[in-house]
Amino acid sequence: MDTMSNGADLGFEHRRANTTARTLLHALAALLAACLVALGAATSAHAASGDGLIKVFVVPDLAQTGGQPATLQSIAASTLGDASRSEEIFDLNRGLAQKDGAALNGPEDQLHPGWILRLPQDASGPEVQLARDTGTQIASPPGPGQQTSPPDTASTTKFTIPLAAAVAVLAAILLALITAGIVARRRVRRAYATSLRAVRKVGEPMRRKRRLMQRRAAGRRFATDAESVRRAYATLDDFAPTRQQPERPVHALRVDDTGVTVWLTASDAADAPWTNIDSTRWRRPAAAGGWLTRGETTGMTSQSSVTTACLVRAGTDSDGEPVFVDLSRLDGVLSVSGDQTVARDVVHNLLAEIARTRPDTPVTVLRGADGAPALTVPTGLRELPRVETLAVSAPATGQGTVRAGASRRPVQGLVVVTGAPGEREAAELAALCGPGGAGWTGLVCGEASGAHWRWYTDANGHVDIPVLDVQLTVPA
Repeated sequence: MDTMSNGADLGFEHRRANTTARTLLHALAALLAACLVALGAATSAHAASGDGLIKVFVVPDLAQTGGQPATLQSIAASTLGDASRSEEIFDLNRGLAQKDGAALNGPEDQLHPGWILRLPQDASGPEVQLARDTGTQIASPPGPGQQTSPPDTASTTKFTIPLAAAVAVLAAILLALITAGIVARRRVRRAYATSLRAVRKVGEPMRRKRRLMQRRAAGRRFATDAESVRRAYATLDDFAPTRQQPERPVHALRVDDTGVTVWLTASDAADAPWTNIDSTRWRRPAAAGGWLTRGETTGMTSQSSVTTACLVRAGTDSDGEPVFVDLSRLDGVLSVSGDQTVARDVVHNLLAEIARTRPDTPVTVLRGADGAPALTVPTGLRELPRVETLAVSAPATGQGTVRAGASRRPVQGLVVVTGAPGEREAAELAALCGPGGAGWTGLVCGEASGAHWRWYTDANGHVDIPVLDVQLTVPA
């Protein structure tokens, strides 16, 4: 049966908390760098604009000029060194409203004392002053001996926050929040894990009780369901030897209302109406012609199948349907390890199945070296206190799920070991069940050297059968 294994490699998902934290820190560093660049660019642009200050000329009073009125030409000569550049000054101030409500509309217009005229940026001299540009109005320049300051705009002052500053504040808040999250991450995870364990611990008794009730219901169903057994044995006829081909071994079956699934050796194939599911599984629907429906019989559920095969329901699959295995293909010892309580349930269920289909089968029970309690033999089987054995050398120790290729032999008798066998029990197993022995079948509740099949149980009532790549729920 080693050719049937379809086991897949199990993948384990590892947490990468440190990598996640480093990724977050790198992202934050990039965000802060971008904010600083934006802030620096905005600051540079703001500084380059000179804070809105421009050069101006304040038209003096006639008393200050000795009665000589100022003109655009005289202003250009004193501030630009060239009277012909008066047109530039006119272009800069054309139509701009002054404090007295008047405006410069022509090159020859008289300049009123107190007017503030814009000057080109290259203007210089003692009469050149700085003022803040307000768009359509020039702010008043400072008086003699005073520092340059913005005009009184109390009536129109608005409080604004630069975009770069707002981005920097938001980035700082985000940095603080994520840093706090990273620092508290492990505490939160530990608290969540502790709470989850507490919730599971509180609910575990109810879940265990519910699983046990479901397993007991499966055991009651097996005790009364003879129909699935009949249909399973009838299925074997499709794979019996003929003149055209030899027997194709059926290692396991799944029977349900819609059809039947069989596990064959990977090198074998089934004829229509069987369809292939994977390398070892084939399925035939109930609607296929010639299929035995519930209550029907054929006179050829061959006696050879019933006599040689020993189909037992090992448990139910995830859909609640029974899965049969053929103990006549065990050819030695079955080791059921893992959770000891569930392992004993597995062996007890197999004994009950044999008692229903093969009553009066002889059984001998051996105590394991670990002192496990005795196992109750179901009614219908013939318990023998001790079986005389021949001296047979113990088989080589095996560690896999299957020891070697099995040959088929009828189940003549059962040897049950209630725990891990010691030296004496191992010798009796070898003599009764090993190669060249009495041809009995061994069922061991624990690890056994040289076991042909190895099944594994867990505390939730499941048994894993690696050679079939299935997990079943064990009846209780």
